[in-house]
Formats: sequence, C-alpha cells, structure tokens
Amino acid sequence: MLLRPSFQPGSCLRSTAQSWKRRPRIPRLVQARLLHNVPTLNHDKQWKEHGVGDLLDPQSYKLAWTDYQSLMVQKINDLTIGTPEESKSTKELLLAHARDPLQAALFNYASMAYNNHFFFEALASARSTTTIPTNLANPFITSFGSLDTLRDELLATAEAMFGPGFVWLVQSQDQFRILTTYLAGSPLAGAHTRLQPVDMNTQSVGSAGGLTGEDYRRQTEVQNSLGNFGDYSEGRRRPGGLDVLPVLCVNTWEHVWLPLYGIAGKRHYLERWWENVDWNVVMSRSRLSRMSRENNFHRT
Repeated sequence: MLLRPSFQPGSCLRSTAQSWKRRPRIPRLVQARLLHNVPTLNHDKQWKEHGVGDLLDPQSYKLAWTDYQSLMVQKINDLTIGTPEESKSTKELLLAHARDPLQAALFNYASMAYNNHFFFEALASARSTTTIPTNLANPFITSFGSLDTLRDELLATAEAMFGPGFVWLVQSQDQFRILTTYLAGSPLAGAHTRLQPVDMNTQSVGSAGGLTGEDYRRQTEVQNSLGNFGDYSEGRRRPGGLDVLPVLCVNTWEHVWLPLYGIAGKRHYLERWWENVDWNVVMSRSRLSRMSRENNFHRT
C-alpha cells in the first residue's frame, strides 16, 4: 500500500518565496551623467518649426543640426566618459589631440562638433541682421577690394571643393583671408597639424598638384620635430601654424545641402547661405569687436 504525502496548501507558496530569496539580485543600471550635450542655438525652436529662413527647411535643419550634432556628441561621450577628458570642451579636445594619432577619432568628432556649431551659430533669424555693418565692411574692402569680390571668392572656393569640409573667413592681424579645411580639419592655430587644407584623396605627396609654398612644405616635409608628447610639444604653436581668428564658415558636407537642393544644387545652397549670414555674430567674433569694446571702456 502506497501512502501519498499529504498536500499542504502553503508549502508551494513557501517554496516559491524561498526560491525568490535565493535568486541573485540583478543590479539596476545607473544612467551615466553625460557631460557633453548638444548646444542650444538661439533660434532653435523657430528653426525646428519653420526652418532656417530660405536656406534650410525643418527636415534639413533636423538632419544637419539636431541629428548630426547629437551623433557627434554621443561619440565624444563614448570616448571620454569616465576619463579626465569628459569635462573638456570640444575646442579643448580638438586642440589637445590634434597631434595625437592614437586619438584621431576623438579629434575628428570634437572638431566636427566645433565646426558645425560655428556654422549654425552665425545663421540669421531675420533679414535685419544680414546686412554687413560699415565697421566690418570697410576692413573687408581693404582685404578683398570689394564686398562683391569677397562673396565671389568665398562662394567659388566652396563650390570648387571636391569633397566635404568647411570654407572659413579668418582674420589675421588687420587682414581677412579665406581658408579651407577638408573633412574634420580645423583652422585653429593650435591644430594646424590637422588643418587639412587640400583634399589628399585627389592630391598625393608625390604629385602635390596645385600645392605651392607653405602648403607644399606641410604635405611633403616632417612637421613634428619635437614628438607628439612632452613639455616642448604641449601648448606650442604647430610648425607652419598661422595665427588666425575664425569669424565665419560655410559647411560643404553633402548631408547639409543635398537633401533639399539636389545633386546639382550646391551653388544654389551657397548663394542662399550668403544671404542668411548673421553679420552681427561675425562682427562679435572679430578683433574689431574687441577693439570697439576697449575703446568704449577707455571713453567711460
């Protein structure tokens, strides 16, 4: 005769409760605090709804600024979180790693984030700010002969770029000049080893077609005579580096203009960009603005 064990209703509950107690506790994932964020542009809300004047529609603005800048910031956070670099600005990062080949990715993301922000920050929200002030126009005329020449040279240089990058208007002492950087190259003096003034996809150090003077020397001679690291390389102006102050740039990367203007629409995009520049921002970036503030200070 087989005896069946008596069934106790509470036994299953006790067994289940005990099994839960024995299970290891899964730690909750803590969201890391990300120190780098997408900067808030002054007219971001307006541009998200209506686009950037007649330059970019809302969809193009979202792609070129919101989505692209978010990606750059995400990449920077991925590479710097938990390190002393996480608290540095994009400008500090690109200057710190312009000579470090082991940190080429971090330089590229930081430089692109800086350049893209610089581009969007100087776009106008109203036509009233797209007129070049007289105290800025006069130095332009001195440097280029006329405002039309400045416009024509700047747009022609950008249109002729066979590859993505940026075309810059920079100030060197009292003169203004045009400077090009390909891909994520930087115009900042401390990063001129990563200036990338020509597209080396179409020009090699063997042919160096079109390169002359300082550009040829930079591409064909060893520039780093002091090493990537050490006391002598840190904070020293790079060989061949120019002491220039960027005041304006136009973004020629295809994702900015191609969706709205089409495969043959680069020139149209550049002409629209010129009409949407906020020259008050350009003035504020220049040494002329600093001189004006100093003069006003001495008068008071």
